Amino acid sequence: MSEHFIEVEHLRQYFSAGGFGSKKKFVRAVDDVSFFVNKGETLGLVGESGCGKTTTGRTMLRLYEPTDGRFVFDGETVFDVKKKEFPNMLPFRKRMQIVFQDPYASLDPRMTVGDIVGEAIDVHKLAANDKERYDMIIQMLEKVGLNSEHANRYPHEFSGGQRQRVGIARALAVNPEFIVCDEPISALDVSIQAQVINMFEDLQEQMGLTYLFIAHDLSAVKHISNRIGVMYLGRIVELADSYELIDRPLHPYTKSLISAIPIADPKQARKNSRIVLEGDVPSPLNPPSGCTFRTRCPYATAECAEKVPEWKEIEKGHFAACHNIDKIN
Repeated sequence: MSEHFIEVEHLRQYFSAGGFGSKKKFVRAVDDVSFFVNKGETLGLVGESGCGKTTTGRTMLRLYEPTDGRFVFDGETVFDVKKKEFPNMLPFRKRMQIVFQDPYASLDPRMTVGDIVGEAIDVHKLAANDKERYDMIIQMLEKVGLNSEHANRYPHEFSGGQRQRVGIARALAVNPEFIVCDEPISALDVSIQAQVINMFEDLQEQMGLTYLFIAHDLSAVKHISNRIGVMYLGRIVELADSYELIDRPLHPYTKSLISAIPIADPKQARKNSRIVLEGDVPSPLNPPSGCTFRTRCPYATAECAEKVPEWKEIEKGHFAACHNIDKIN
């Protein structure tokens, strides 16, 4: 039996980008990512757009078949590429769900909200009859702050925040244990974002849920997450307890991200010096050798170009991958 509820080991997801034979090119969307999540915990995953956060979540649920790596869920193997273990996903689908980023694109416009939420109930045969199915749908809608009147409406009749609640109700309909929250608040107004985050926390307490919470807004993630992992160009560069990471970042990329968080107090904001990174994110088609962050890092040395930094535990529970951690901090 695995020690952790969720274990991801050396996950890789490469997408073909044309070419033949030795000239075949790949986009290295996720490149050797490992982490664990304990039961009832929320792991936040942050980073710039295109760093591989969403691909990590979708590959875990096998919405994309993995290029390499292993994923163990509650002691059961979801996939192990080296051993060629790819068990039937249907039993896992009931236990693992996803809330998609775009509430406008993730709901079928031709289906009523009741049918959208009820579809998973039908697939997994969770209701004995039509009345039980209807009661389950209404119960799920009420859990996310909607009511029975909404069941007969179509997605276009709802606001963005309400649509996202429908998406959450759909994920909850099968009573899952683990949910990948794929930037569920990025398309919403700021006032709605706080409501949705509070709702996620309440649902976690009520249903004992475990989350992988993907976002690019560190200030939002720190409130809901127990631990936070920071991704850059397909790799996790730092991982630590939520407030430990915000208060004592070790990796130069994390320091830059945290310096960009807005501070409400003007006096404190003036003291906070913004760390602006130079240059653009390199292409995952042709990432830099060694440390992928070295082309934008003010502390880069010759060693950074030669070898990939080792992923190690710097302090208890605080992991980072950088050759110059001691010099920077």
